[in-house]
Amino acid sequence: MSKKAENNTLVRNPAYRETKHHTDAMFAFNVYPCTIPTDFTFVPLHWHDSMEIIYVKKGNGVVQVDFHTYTADAGEIFLVQPGHLHGLRSIFKKRMEYENIIFDMNFLGSESVDLCSQKYLLPIESGKIKLPTHIGKNHELYPSISACLNTTDNLCALRTGGYELGVKGQLMTLFSLLLQIADQQKVPSPDSVSYKNVEKLKSVLSRIELNYDKKLSINDIAGECGYSASHFMRWFKEVTGSGFLGYLIEYRLNRAASALRDTNDTILDIAERNGFENLSNFNRLFKKKFEMTPSQFRRNWSGTGYF
Repeated sequence: MSKKAENNTLVRNPAYRETKHHTDAMFAFNVYPCTIPTDFTFVPLHWHDSMEIIYVKKGNGVVQVDFHTYTADAGEIFLVQPGHLHGLRSIFKKRMEYENIIFDMNFLGSESVDLCSQKYLLPIESGKIKLPTHIGKNHELYPSISACLNTTDNLCALRTGGYELGVKGQLMTLFSLLLQIADQQKVPSPDSVSYKNVEKLKSVLSRIELNYDKKLSINDIAGECGYSASHFMRWFKEVTGSGFLGYLIEYRLNRAASALRDTNDTILDIAERNGFENLSNFNRLFKKKFEMTPSQFRRNWSGTGYF
């Protein structure tokens, strides 16, 4: 069920903890076809309460799930369980087409009181069962897992009678395969290092989202995490793969690019509204990232498109 236009609205105005409902309560499943960087330059780290599968169709890019970063190639599959951080970004001069497959676990019956729910679906939703994050093309179960997703695509494209049952059936088969290679585990303790790191990073990302247009004090943010400024900078680069200042600038530039596409506001207003006090500095950073000036970027998007 493709809703590309709706998805573009979502990623152009990203929230680190998404509250947007991707699915219909009566059929809590959706597929969004996306292209990076054509639709957007990157998707910042964020999390939500739905299950998400990233299925790369063409090209390659970068996928991050929690603190693990992958170079994603055509055909590869990435699984993001509810509540886990994930994001995507492009590789310089590369293009990646992929599907975002998003559904609520209650779509499969996690709220039912039966063996499947209690033994499998609820533990997956809560994280007591850890599914593999990455299924590469060389994985022994890849043919069967990819076949489930391909069949689901066909069902949604044709929408023949009973296709909804077919979609649910394919997802059930998918989970039965994944459970063969899943890890049974305890939910991380609030006192564990991994839990604290995730919660600290979520707090920092939320701070960026709410204050990206303002001056952000590294000392203040580091203090909230219980770190010195130097330790915070090392920690942030380790868990995100990017330095804090670089991440903040990229986030601001992405927001500015969205405004250039979607509004008629002046470039000066857009620059100031996205945290750039100096127009010449904004123009320099924008051209370095997009290989064109903001004016050229706007003209290309209003004409034949950016790429």
